[in-house]
Amino acid sequence: MDFRSKSRSGFTLIELLLVIGIIAILASIVIVAINPTKQLADARNAQRRSDVNTILNAVYQYAIDNSGTLPGCLPSATVGTTYNICTNAACTGVTNGCNLMALTGTYLVSLPVDPSGATGNDTRYDILKDANSRVTVTAGSAEQGETITVTR
Repeated sequence: MDFRSKSRSGFTLIELLLVIGIIAILASIVIVAINPTKQLADARNAQRRSDVNTILNAVYQYAIDNSGTLPGCLPSATVGTTYNICTNAACTGVTNGCNLMALTGTYLVSLPVDPSGATGNDTRYDILKDANSRVTVTAGSAEQGETITVTR
């Protein structure tokens, strides 16, 4: 019998296992390098930064159009007290809620809500007026240890 004349077709099991192993190793390296969890958290934090600026811009635009009067709970707010911005006029179910619904329609299409999935009437954004009547808006649920606040 002459084994040399036999044609060989296909791959051996060892060759297939080696290729699959190499692909698995390369895929795991790519997944670790891309780190989708971090990328998604960064995207949510970018949305929070945008929302905080949007709320603060709307508050100040409202104040400009209303002779310096701040909207919602802010004119009578206790200095240094942080209020949770709520999504309905009554702020039902929100501890220490601040109604900024006056901003919707003219200054905002709707109040921004935290991208991680705020539930109920709490937007997960906080607002505070200091002794100098400066307003600070904070994203309380920022990820990766970031602090997202804007003061004007």
